[in-house]
Amino acid sequence: MKVLVPVKRVVDANVKVRVKSDNTGIDLSNVKMAVNPFCEIAIEEAVRMKEAGTAEEVIAVAVGAANCAEQLRTCLALGADRAILVETDVEPQPFGIAKALQAIQAKENADIIIFGKQSIDGDNSQTGQMFAGLTGMAQATFASEVKIADGKAQVTREVDGGLQTISVTLPAVITTDLRLNEPRYASLPNIMKAKKKPLDIFSPADLGVDTTPTIEILSVEPPAERKAGIKVASVEELVDKLKNEAKVIA
Repeated sequence: MKVLVPVKRVVDANVKVRVKSDNTGIDLSNVKMAVNPFCEIAIEEAVRMKEAGTAEEVIAVAVGAANCAEQLRTCLALGADRAILVETDVEPQPFGIAKALQAIQAKENADIIIFGKQSIDGDNSQTGQMFAGLTGMAQATFASEVKIADGKAQVTREVDGGLQTISVTLPAVITTDLRLNEPRYASLPNIMKAKKKPLDIFSPADLGVDTTPTIEILSVEPPAERKAGIKVASVEELVDKLKNEAKVIA
C-alpha cells in the first residue's frame, strides 16, 4: 500500500509573526520556516503505518516555491521514502494545490492520502476536502484514530458533539487532528540519509494544471491588543462595570 502525504511550508509555530507595514501580508524576512504542524502529524501517521507493515511506501509532496524542498527533506528525515515538489513561484491557494495534487495522485495511485486538517497560516481547512471532491474519493476528516484493515480505514473523528467513528473504503482521504499522534524528532543519522533520498520536481505545466490564485487578499491586520485587567473592590463594583462599561449584562 502506498501513502501520499501533502505538506506545507509555514512560519515556525514558535515564531511571533509580524504584519508588513503596508498590510499586504506577513513579513517573512529572516523568519524561521517549518513543516506545518498538522502535516507533521500526517507524516508521523504514515510512517507508523509503514513501521506496522500496513504501508510499503510513504511519499511526501509539496506545492510551492523551490525553498519548500527544505521542508520535504525534513519529511524524508522523519521517515518518508521519497518526495515530490510541484514548484511554482505563485503563492499556492487551496484549490490550486488540490488540482496539482490530483495530477500527482494520477501518477502515483496512492491508496491513502493523509493531509493535515489545516495549515497554521491560511487556516482554511479546505485542501483535503477539495482534493477528495476532485478525485471522487471517500474522505474522513479531523481524525484522532485510524485503523486500516481489509481494504478499509476505520477512522475516529473529532466532531462538535464528541467522537464519531466511520469506515471508508480505500483509496481514501484522511485529514489529521491534533490528538492522532505525537510527531517524532528527526535524528542526525536520518537527516544525513534524507540528503540521498529522491526528490522529484515538477512544474504545474508539466502536470497540465493551472495554479493561478483565485482569491485576492485585500488586507492583513494584527489582532487588537488586549487592555490590561483591573481589580475591583466589591461585587457591586464588578456588576457596575459589567453593566455600564463592558455592557455584557443588562
